[in-house]
Amino acid sequence: MSMSPTVPDLSSRAIDDLQFIRRTMERASAFTAVSGWGQVAVGVLALTAALIAGREPAPGRWLATWLATAVVSIAIGVVTSSIKGRRVGQTLAAGPARKFLLGVAPPITAGALLTFLFARQGAYGMLPPLWLLLYGAAVITGGVFSVPIVPVMGGCFMALGAVAAVAPVAWGSWLLTAGFGALPIVFGLVIARRYGG
Repeated sequence: MSMSPTVPDLSSRAIDDLQFIRRTMERASAFTAVSGWGQVAVGVLALTAALIAGREPAPGRWLATWLATAVVSIAIGVVTSSIKGRRVGQTLAAGPARKFLLGVAPPITAGALLTFLFARQGAYGMLPPLWLLLYGAAVITGGVFSVPIVPVMGGCFMALGAVAAVAPVAWGSWLLTAGFGALPIVFGLVIARRYGG
């Protein structure tokens, strides 16, 4: 008679233990050090770049403004993710971060090479859809190894890129501003609130 109460207790405890193990493994396999506040800073920087680039009459200077912004944005992302990573016990050299970076790298590399090609051809109007689509693809592929909202942000970038691909070329700068300025601010605030900074 003393055996029957023990069996349900043991079964219940085993289920709780398995759920704890599953949650621990999910956290260990996800790159949670994406900094929401870093994304907000990147968005503010992009809004500033959009103002500066919008005043540049020469396409080459417009491109230089956006490329300089991209370099600074990468630095902001690395530094703020490193800071958050230390706080949550994840380094950028750890497995989840490595997977995230390996997911991000191919679309970003393709975007850099195509930017060079399009700029050399003088096809500056093709750059907004290119950047939005490939950055969105990078965020989705890297985001598979991160918190669930990151791939959603990538999908929003791709949606803007699709609009830029069919919209008049004159809309390109506005769509870049919405993508690289507004989206990181909105999603950065959500990441900061829900995922600890």
